[in-house]
Amino acid sequence: MTDVFPQEKRSWIMSRVKGENTSAEIIVRSLTHRLGYRFRLHRKDLPGKPDLVFPSQKKVIFVHGCFWHGHECARGARIPKANREYWLEKIGGNANRDKKNLYLLTSLGWKVLVIWECECKVQDKLAQVITNFLLSSNGCDV
Repeated sequence: MTDVFPQEKRSWIMSRVKGENTSAEIIVRSLTHRLGYRFRLHRKDLPGKPDLVFPSQKKVIFVHGCFWHGHECARGARIPKANREYWLEKIGGNANRDKKNLYLLTSLGWKVLVIWECECKVQDKLAQVITNFLLSSNGCDV
């Protein structure tokens, strides 16, 4: 199947896709701040540049977009019909990079929580997940 947009239009659309400060990330940051936790953003010296970093606790939170990181929800399981091979490779590469970064962070002693975009819809539940993670003393919660 061919793309419904001309190449120039598709290029413009893709250039608008953000890697940082996504709507899901803003929701998580705002909620975490309201819960009373303070954090650093996108520390470049850590593998994967985690979205939220809690240095004193050695904990990080990643906020993953379901489509871009291959989540198993309805949105994440949807692969475009146009240029299917490209998207399968792209999303698979993102997932592999995520696994590598998780391994590197845990080997450095960091605890990791991954929050998926689809989990940001129910904020009461999300608040409980974040609180449990930040108050726990055990390993990673992916």
